[in-house]
Amino acid sequence: MKSLVSSKLLRPLKIFISGVALTLTFVNTGIGEAWAKPKSQIITQQIQTLQQSNQRWIQIDLSKQRLIAWEGATPMYAVAISTGKKSTPTLTGSFKIQSKHRKVRMRGDNYDIPNVPYAMFYDGNYGIHGADWHRKFGTPVSHGCVNVAVNHAKWIFNWASVGTSVVIQR
Repeated sequence: MKSLVSSKLLRPLKIFISGVALTLTFVNTGIGEAWAKPKSQIITQQIQTLQQSNQRWIQIDLSKQRLIAWEGATPMYAVAISTGKKSTPTLTGSFKIQSKHRKVRMRGDNYDIPNVPYAMFYDGNYGIHGADWHRKFGTPVSHGCVNVAVNHAKWIFNWASVGTSVVIQR
């Protein structure tokens, strides 16, 4: 029968105390707190924490295709958005805005768009930005970013700062 505990997870530690040998064995399951809870539960807890604060934060609900800008538990602004298609999904999780650009060129497979307005990146090339090349807000059509109508993107861009939390949930 195969052991349920990997030998790599067991680390014997020998300590010599006053001529007596003591052997301790530590089991490292490799499971941290982030792995112990489902991602949806972690996101829910993050939302609750932000609602109890007075911080500005952005909530993106993929199932409703909705963005809400919050100050603590008070919704400040809500808009319909377009997130990633099934083939190019928007990431879920808790992020922070890392950079802001009034205009930026975006390139990827099958697209090259100069002067994308009001872009705020929260994870690498994933961001929230204005989109003037479609009017399908409320429907997932993007390559993974969060598309917002330009007038709404401008408001969000001016309201949020680098470091603002972005929580994306299904």
